Amino acid sequence: MVKKPITQTQDQELLQVQTLSPQQLLAVQLLEMTTVEIEERVRGEVMDNPALESQERDESSAEGDELPSDEELSMDEYDDYSGNGEIPVAYGGYGGGADYPVGDTPSFGDTLTEQLSELPLTSVQKVIGEYIIGSLDEDGLLRKPTVEIEDELLIYNNLAVSADEILEVLKMIQTFEPAGIGARSLQECLLLQLERNGKNRDLSLQKRIVADYYDDFAGKRWDQLAEKLEISGDECRDAIYDIVRLNPRPGASLTESIGFSRQQVTPDFLLDVQDDTVFVSLNNAHVPELRVSEEYLQMLNEQAESKNGEQRAAALFLRQKIESAKGFVSAVQQREQTMLSTMKAIVKMQKPFFVSGGDEAMLKPMILEDVAKMTGYDVSTISRVGNSKYVQTPWSIYPLKYFFSDGVVKEDGTEQSVYELHRVIRELVDAEDKQSPLTDQALQEQLAAHGYNVARRTVAKYREQLDIPVARLRKE
Repeated sequence: MVKKPITQTQDQELLQVQTLSPQQLLAVQLLEMTTVEIEERVRGEVMDNPALESQERDESSAEGDELPSDEELSMDEYDDYSGNGEIPVAYGGYGGGADYPVGDTPSFGDTLTEQLSELPLTSVQKVIGEYIIGSLDEDGLLRKPTVEIEDELLIYNNLAVSADEILEVLKMIQTFEPAGIGARSLQECLLLQLERNGKNRDLSLQKRIVADYYDDFAGKRWDQLAEKLEISGDECRDAIYDIVRLNPRPGASLTESIGFSRQQVTPDFLLDVQDDTVFVSLNNAHVPELRVSEEYLQMLNEQAESKNGEQRAAALFLRQKIESAKGFVSAVQQREQTMLSTMKAIVKMQKPFFVSGGDEAMLKPMILEDVAKMTGYDVSTISRVGNSKYVQTPWSIYPLKYFFSDGVVKEDGTEQSVYELHRVIRELVDAEDKQSPLTDQALQEQLAAHGYNVARRTVAKYREQLDIPVARLRKE
């Protein structure tokens, strides 16, 4: 017998990894910061780096910049809404802005972070957990893909973790109160609640409906559902009743239960309207102006000419501090330019809204890609600017995410923001017969009469966004 030689083969996979330079990483980190955070970061950097000097701004010179004319920045190519891209959810409802009072009660994130602190976590798991909590939307759901969390943890925390590590911590958070928190979809949210409630009673049928027949459940195809499950209509209705009693927005219920009130918002932008002219400026009056120390530059020149070993070492130290100061000043200036350019583009596209004094009907459909095309920035950059940033107008304070919305095309070919559709739905519900409230199907038909051809499921989605209960719960 001839023995065959044993051979080893190794498959190599070439992975292309994009890395950011320290200066690029710094720019990204600063762009994510709010006005309050950047002020703290600037003052901290001045304290840590003696080569960096600051002086308070002259508030009298902080006047708003007039938006460029239509000839300078044309809107023609953005009139046709593509309907693609990320659509951030408006913050704080749809009532034409919101007031943000000071509150002493614990915040949504604080409550979850407190529960996180009670777990025996490693330092890495603690960072992951805090980042996940910070990424939850107002419903308490995690709609951000795992791969995106991986990238952001690497960028903002210099922490390289795997998807499995993130999912492990996420599973822990999903055990927090209230049930359903941290779910990645409404379906998973319902399943988490059923799993929690199933400890006290048998909910296997309800779990099966949500897990295996979710489309039939969401589409209210009760007869088909009963047939597929081979159960009676009464059994099906009882199971459905248990499911619809669950909370699709555990985050909202948490904020209510703890008497949630937001900390006072410091706007990142200031906006003023005079006649038909809109002025925009950064709210950076309390952010010190920065410059590299002339004294340190002179010291470097003197030390660099010396051949003495100690003086050369001192020169190296000076050079490092000066280069760090230059890099930080450049990053702050880049942040201000990016912030202001993005805000000007948003206001340019939504100028009718601002000139009208905040009429939601004047809002145009707008997505991240629209602003990215206008400014020349990457979509991710626009997303970072819009995250947790606010603009103060003469009548209210708005989160930047408020101005991003999907579009609805009417029968006459005109396009409206979903906010206008929200307004129509609200008016229809307010005017309905409370003895016989409008079902989602009836709302769909009423909207069609107003020129809006939208699916019944879409109507249900918008109704839920407006916190309007289903018809049977509105009956008086």
